[in-house]
Amino acid sequence: MNEKREIFESMPVPKALRMLAGPTIISQLINLIYNAVDAIFIGQTGDAYKTAAVTLAFTIFMFNTAIGNLFGIGGGSLIARLAGKGHTEKAKGISAFSFWGSVAAAAVYSLVIWIFMDKILYGLGASEDTIVFARQYVMFVIVFGDIPLLISLTAAHLLRNTGYSRQASIGLSGGGLLNIALDPLFMFVIFPDGMEVAGAAVATLLSNVISAVYLVAVIIRVSDKAPISVSPPEMKLITGKDIREVFTVGMPSALLPGLFDLANIFLNALMAMHGDLQLAAIGIVMRIDRLPNAINIGICQGSLPLVAYNYTSGNHERMNEVIRTSRRYGIIVSLASFALFQLAPGILTGAFMSREAASDPAMAEATLAYAVRFLRLRSISSIFPMLNYNTSYNLQAVGDGRDTFIHSVVRILGFYIPIMYLLDMLMGADGLALSFAISEMLSSIFVLWLFNRWKRDHVHSGMN
Repeated sequence: MNEKREIFESMPVPKALRMLAGPTIISQLINLIYNAVDAIFIGQTGDAYKTAAVTLAFTIFMFNTAIGNLFGIGGGSLIARLAGKGHTEKAKGISAFSFWGSVAAAAVYSLVIWIFMDKILYGLGASEDTIVFARQYVMFVIVFGDIPLLISLTAAHLLRNTGYSRQASIGLSGGGLLNIALDPLFMFVIFPDGMEVAGAAVATLLSNVISAVYLVAVIIRVSDKAPISVSPPEMKLITGKDIREVFTVGMPSALLPGLFDLANIFLNALMAMHGDLQLAAIGIVMRIDRLPNAINIGICQGSLPLVAYNYTSGNHERMNEVIRTSRRYGIIVSLASFALFQLAPGILTGAFMSREAASDPAMAEATLAYAVRFLRLRSISSIFPMLNYNTSYNLQAVGDGRDTFIHSVVRILGFYIPIMYLLDMLMGADGLALSFAISEMLSSIFVLWLFNRWKRDHVHSGMN
């Protein structure tokens, strides 16, 4: 554990942060590319019903992010804090609880989806034309594949928080790359015509199984020298208070993805009232906007165990430096993205819709014109989403679940959705595109206030 302890205790902060965050950023970017490529392969069928079906199924799929955050971030943050105190055996117990808790949650979720599949899909907007394809995707990816998927997500979080960021990212990134390779094989070679969605789903299932096996093997291999384990007997050391601490941090982390999904439902509904072209345009913009978010979330996930470990070990000066360094890196990424989105929006949006291949070039041109304008408006937020993620992860790292929860709720229900409706009334579709920037600015001010209040009560070493 000497090498890992050096990362947390004595290695220069920029180097330590690069070691933990670098692989995580790469993993985030590969998953970002994987999602885009998956959509492109389905789109090559030329069947709008298949594309719509996968979009509907993806809503069900994304709920797993919340479950993974519940056990992975909740458990991982506590593990890092326990390691900072030297409580290695208890940290292993928390690791085992988080791992098996995610397995149990995945089993329950897949069972519920299997029993109520059609009702859920119709409730999300499926039609008689899309339901058959949506069933195919959900059956393989969720009903059969949710347990390996949740194992991968949770195990990766646990490994990151014990210093094994590279191995965690190899597992997730390898699964993403394998999925990219298997998609065309299963969709266009192995499965017959008309079964492309099922082929993509099976490719995803196999990729998740291989990723899960690799990550569990890593945990078992390092468990003798790291505060991590999947062995059920390790749980005998944990108490009800420990479990509550997992959920105190994990619940707000799980809540935020769900609230963002809710906000996107409102955004799509309001934008659809302005027209199909505007709706398509904001969809393009939101895909592009994921690039800086993916990088900044990778930075945050890399900094979380460093902040947690040094907070509980009492090295507040090093903790402060980690926070300042991660924030500085995030600002650089955000400003570079802002410049790119303002200077080259046409190139970026054009990658998601071809004018030449369009059956109605005028419609494609109009959609891309909306997308360019929306991208410039939405990207005005620039550094504010980064400040929200960075500060929220810092609150999670120190175990402040209450303020993390408050921030998540206020960010979406207090600012984003109400501002969405207000600017829609005042400015129409442009106001909807601008609403994210305004709400993120206000939310970042609010969460910085929350964090500064926490520092006054818990840290007295002059953080900036």
